[in-house]
Amino acid sequence: WETCWFKVELSIPLAWAGREVHFVWESDGEGMVWRDAQPVQGLTKEGEKTSYILTRSLKESEPHSLTLYVELACNGLFGAGKGSMIAPPDPDRRVTLSKAELVVFNRDVYDLLVDLEILLDMAQLLGEENQRSFQALYTANQMVNVCDVTDPSTFPAARDLAAAIFSQSNGESQHTIHAMGHCHIDSAWLWPYEETIRKCARSWVTVVHLMEHNPELTFACSQLGLISVLWQAQQFEWVRSWYPGLYARIQDFVAKGQFIPVGGTWVEMDGNLPSGESMVRQFLQGQRFFQEQFGRICSEFWLPDTFGYSAQLPQLMRGCGIRRFLTQKLSWNLVNSFPHHTFFWEGIDGSQVLTHFPPGDSYGMHGRVEEMLKTVKNNKDKGRVNHSAFLFGFGDGGGGPTQKMLDRMKRMSNTDGLPRVQISTPDQLFSVLEKESSQLCTWVGELFLELHNGTYTTQAQIKKGNRECERILHDVEVLSALAAARDSVFQYPASQLQRLWRLLLLNQFHDVLPGSCIQLVVEDALQYYTEIRRAGAQLQEEAVQSLCRDLLQPEARSTQSTLVLNTLPWERTEVISRPGPDGAETLGLVTVPSMGYALVQEPFVPPQPVAVRKQEDGSITMENGVIAVCLDTMGHLTSLRLLDSGRSSVPDGCYANQFALFDDVPLYWDAWDVMDYHLETRKPVTTLLKPLEITLAGGLRGSVRFSLQVGKSSTLTQEIILDAMCPYLRFLTQVEWKEAHKFLKVEFPVQVRSTNATYEIQFGHLQRPTHWNTSWDWARFEVWAHKWLDLSEHGFGVALLNDCKYGASAHRNILSLSL
Repeated sequence: WETCWFKVELSIPLAWAGREVHFVWESDGEGMVWRDAQPVQGLTKEGEKTSYILTRSLKESEPHSLTLYVELACNGLFGAGKGSMIAPPDPDRRVTLSKAELVVFNRDVYDLLVDLEILLDMAQLLGEENQRSFQALYTANQMVNVCDVTDPSTFPAARDLAAAIFSQSNGESQHTIHAMGHCHIDSAWLWPYEETIRKCARSWVTVVHLMEHNPELTFACSQLGLISVLWQAQQFEWVRSWYPGLYARIQDFVAKGQFIPVGGTWVEMDGNLPSGESMVRQFLQGQRFFQEQFGRICSEFWLPDTFGYSAQLPQLMRGCGIRRFLTQKLSWNLVNSFPHHTFFWEGIDGSQVLTHFPPGDSYGMHGRVEEMLKTVKNNKDKGRVNHSAFLFGFGDGGGGPTQKMLDRMKRMSNTDGLPRVQISTPDQLFSVLEKESSQLCTWVGELFLELHNGTYTTQAQIKKGNRECERILHDVEVLSALAAARDSVFQYPASQLQRLWRLLLLNQFHDVLPGSCIQLVVEDALQYYTEIRRAGAQLQEEAVQSLCRDLLQPEARSTQSTLVLNTLPWERTEVISRPGPDGAETLGLVTVPSMGYALVQEPFVPPQPVAVRKQEDGSITMENGVIAVCLDTMGHLTSLRLLDSGRSSVPDGCYANQFALFDDVPLYWDAWDVMDYHLETRKPVTTLLKPLEITLAGGLRGSVRFSLQVGKSSTLTQEIILDAMCPYLRFLTQVEWKEAHKFLKVEFPVQVRSTNATYEIQFGHLQRPTHWNTSWDWARFEVWAHKWLDLSEHGFGVALLNDCKYGASAHRNILSLSL
């Protein structure tokens, strides 16, 4: 991930006067041309950008000798892997500079070649039943006859033949394609965060250069640190800090309406796993950045490449001033074809947003005839709407639009036999869709991607870090707000919290939080979580010291007591662990009011202590007056009874808390996918390393522990805890994971019958079927949830809670959590 610099001294021959002169550079690595200490051109072989235009017509007054610098990176458009696009970086990879030349560019020949390409594509793709295909074919043939490649004076006549075809216009009913320059740049994926900063600059400087010579070009940038149609504020912030000259040019084109901010979020985040509060902060930080930097907020949410979309997003969008949504990722569905391209999407509260999927099913089009025809043919809402989006430009690793893409589309702007093509903006597209929306259908609930289900579980430490840091920032804000309200001297730590939130939001990018990134990115992400934990703990301590200053004074407490704070909005009665007089940990039972505190002094004796008993067969029972449980020597939960009802939660002859190992060999996307056929490879974990033993014998808390061997070389240790007065059983599970291409789950069969299970999502919950009646049902064999999933029938139910997991499933009566 290093870069090296080349100093390039050029001397243009005097004989090239009046000619178009290019500096050509071809290398395996991405590059950037610098001139007069400013970036002027990105160079990417895979992105068809291998030259910098020195002059379009060399004049005597122009400098004939000049010095350029080329910054060359040791990675290509898709990172530094070897053999496969998603291969990890190869530390021995070498980058070759294969060409560095000063050349004369023949614009007339280039134009002829583009003309011929369009005509031949029309001839080939419009079909024999369409007379336009024959007209295009015969015109191309005439051009070849007229054109003498050794005599440039014959070129205009050949071009006139092509122009005659291109100028034959369409009828009024023809479908209109709204073409927008686009450059999807992943904030981290097959490259680290730092490389993304250079990718943004390489891509955006190229777009700005194109805009200077193509005033009709519009660019939708959705990364606030990126270029083109802007959709991620973070990327704009990077460019603003690292490339201020380029950023100033971008601001000029934003003011002209060519460089268009879209998206409205800090980064293009994962659409499933961030909490509701995190999603609100994504919009808050993004919209605030766009308002401050560009004088406007985004009216479109632009999220083309994330792995599914929560049913809560429409409400969050509407709350943040957004009524329009664009994506295309559901075209990747492995099982069912999504039935719409333009529709209203309705969230769990009834909020609706106008939603559009570009019918070409891509955000990286190249302006080819084939892509235009696919956009029209593939559109599933023909008759309802007659307009659609066409996003052109190299993407994922950056790159963006090219001059050739623009030149192709100029020839197709209004050509009989092809759809109308106009360079447009997101606002123009959605405005016309809104006028045509009376016949549109409505989709209610989540937009579930039938692929990449493994991203709910991949990289467990990242999932744990995200959940913990969301909780830490919540607690810091609650305590700091209370401290500021009570103490006029206390300064609310707004700037520190913004810094920590932006770190957390950055890690929620759709290839980081899902775990579908290289090891270097994982290491960066874990470092950011460590920093949030460290700084968050310090801010929390400062808030508590201010808020509870009087309570923390030694003279205020006549006896040894512990201050306990509750940052949740309901009263809680729980067993806590606290240091005793001798320094050893002691237990206490405490009731703390909503958003309040309590002082724990004398140990509170529960009305019914926990009883733990070992049976003759080695099994152990625990009971606390609320629930009674029985565990066998393997740690299986064989009985779980709610004492008030006398009803058992575990079916007879079944084991809950059953660990199971599955093969995990997807078709291609290794870190992303778990395929449905993995369910056929289920193997219960049965190798006992340490049998069940009592670790706390009762009173305020009872606990037991056991260890299992998982697979060939992994170990699992679990402590099962029952506290006094507590209506749930806790499982503290630690796994030392050394398996490859395996998937570990824990299963809980329950004595409940329901056709739907309920899953927590952002600020709400969602029901999904527990049966596989249809292909839409069984495609959800592995789903995501936040802190709980629940299976209930009238009057009774069982919930499975977690503090750091997201992958889950509920099939028939088995609740399963993916570990």
